[in-house]
Amino acid sequence: MDVNVPDARPMPDTAALPAAAWRGRQHGWTLLLLVVAFGAVPAAIAATGSSYLAQIAITATIFVILSASLNHVTGTAGLLSIGHAAFYGIGAYAAALLSTKLGLPFIVTLPAAGLIAALFGLLVALPTMRLVSIYFAVATLGIGEMIYVILLNWVDLTRGPMGIRGIPPVELFGWQADTLLSRYLVVAAVAVASLWVLHRLTHSYYGNALRALREDDQCADSMGVDVVRLKIESFVVATFFAGIAGALLAHTSAYIAPDNFRFMESILILAMVVVGGLGSLPGAVVGALFMIVLPEALRGIGDYRMIAVGVTMFLSILLLPKGMLTEGVALGFVRRAFARGWATVAGGKPVGWK
Repeated sequence: MDVNVPDARPMPDTAALPAAAWRGRQHGWTLLLLVVAFGAVPAAIAATGSSYLAQIAITATIFVILSASLNHVTGTAGLLSIGHAAFYGIGAYAAALLSTKLGLPFIVTLPAAGLIAALFGLLVALPTMRLVSIYFAVATLGIGEMIYVILLNWVDLTRGPMGIRGIPPVELFGWQADTLLSRYLVVAAVAVASLWVLHRLTHSYYGNALRALREDDQCADSMGVDVVRLKIESFVVATFFAGIAGALLAHTSAYIAPDNFRFMESILILAMVVVGGLGSLPGAVVGALFMIVLPEALRGIGDYRMIAVGVTMFLSILLLPKGMLTEGVALGFVRRAFARGWATVAGGKPVGWK
């Protein structure tokens, strides 16, 4: 009788790389992100002096946060949310009202907007997390439309369709971001910090638990995973970062209106996640940049640009159904680095996560 014997082969060659080599690769990707965010893009803005380019960079970076946050709940945890723009709007209006009505500074309104959006996310999650599949998606759609209608019609608080004007710009400890370049740098700094937090959550044992309930929540429940609690937590985290993105929009644009947070914005954010790669944090970043930059790059062809964008999206899904940067590619690199980090080095001391 054949007996299956566990594979006793040594770890792949990638795991045998020196710890310094793996740390170098990880630091290399981090350095690349920092160079692009704080070097290449600001240099291009300063060299061209183009306010148009600066505004595109700010918008794209804000949508990177939105795409990464939706990827956390939809890509990693498997909960299809199609009302994400509503929490984006809650964060924007929270920051706008706190700064214009109460005179609170940016250093306070930014986290406050995230916390207020997360609180609304918790109130939505508690009664809906036992819904599955399309039923949860329809519930988030209904909540999103309800929040939009409230923003549109609660004139005494939100000023309705007139929106809120005169939102103070970003100010930190006496320094005011009064130029588009300085505003971009603030948004980029917040985006990098947000991506770092989401990266640590996604590529951890906690992230593995989220992926387990995405693949089979009943099996995960039978293994002792608190499925409902994890779903609520993932949704709250996603709405917190959506609120952060909304606060950045409010303080960098100085004006917000309900039309900024309609259903089509939620669909745009979802398209970013799908095109980039469901479950892949790098894919969420690439998808956001693709969906914001491509339509602007095609402005030269006039009314045909949206047709070109639609054809490009269709071909990308047809030829790359798992996205531009798939979850497998993203997890493969991180898990090899994770395995290397917990390997035992000479002397018997475990390295741990690096």
